[in-house]
Amino acid sequence: MEEDRSMKLAIMQPYLFPYIGYFSLIRNTDFFIFFDTPQYIRKGWINRNRILSANGESTYFTIPIQKADRNIPINKTIISNNSNWKMKILGQLNIYKKAPNYNAVIDLVKDVFSTDTIWISDLAIKSIVKTCEYLGIDIHYDIFSKMNLKLPQVKEPDEWALYITKELEYKTYVNSPGGMAFFNREKYQENDIDLQFLLQEITPYKQNRKNFMSALSIIDVMMFCSCNEICEMLRKYKIER
Repeated sequence: MEEDRSMKLAIMQPYLFPYIGYFSLIRNTDFFIFFDTPQYIRKGWINRNRILSANGESTYFTIPIQKADRNIPINKTIISNNSNWKMKILGQLNIYKKAPNYNAVIDLVKDVFSTDTIWISDLAIKSIVKTCEYLGIDIHYDIFSKMNLKLPQVKEPDEWALYITKELEYKTYVNSPGGMAFFNREKYQENDIDLQFLLQEITPYKQNRKNFMSALSIIDVMMFCSCNEICEMLRKYKIER
C-alpha cells in the first residue's frame, strides 16, 4: 500500500448497534478493522446497547451469551438460544411504534437477527455493516482474526493499534475519545504515525420524551431521523491529538 498521510485507519471492537459516534469513526476514516480477538467483557457493548423504555428512561436490549471461560475472546463467544431473545428485543422496540421510521428500522433489525451464526461477533459486525448500508455509509473493512497479520509482541494496550497501523502501512490512526487516556502519543510520534481522536458532536433530535437523551443505540437515532439527517450529524465532529 502506498503511504499517504491522508489515508486514515480506525480499529474498534464489534459492538451491537452502537451509538452514532461509532459510525462517525467509520464514515470519517478510509479503512476500518473489527478487532474481534480481545477478551469478551460481560456487561460491555458487544452484545447489548441502550434504547428508550416505556417510562421514558433508558433500558438495555441484550442478546444472551452462553456461559464460558472468563478469558474467552469475543470471536469465540457463543450466543445463547435458551430464551427467545429475538422476540423480546423486538417487543422492547414497540416503544418506537409511533416513530416515523419504525417499519424500516424494524425490518433492518429483523434482517440482522436472521443472520445464520452462533457467534456474537458475527451478529455485532452484521448490525454495523447493515446499518452502514441503510445510512449510505461506504464502509471498507476487514476482521482482525481473519487478516493473519504478523505483528511484534504486544506489551501495552496501545501497541495493538500501533503495530496494525504500521503493518498495513497507514500513516494516520484515528481512535474514539474513550481511548485517549491509555495511548502514548510519543510512541506514535516516534513511529511517524499521526494519532488522532475523533470526538463526535451529539446533535439533539426529537424523541418520545420531554428531554433529549443522548448516546443511545443508533437504533434510536434511525427511528426518529432520516438518513440525510443522520449523515448531516456525522459531519459534526472534531479531531484532537
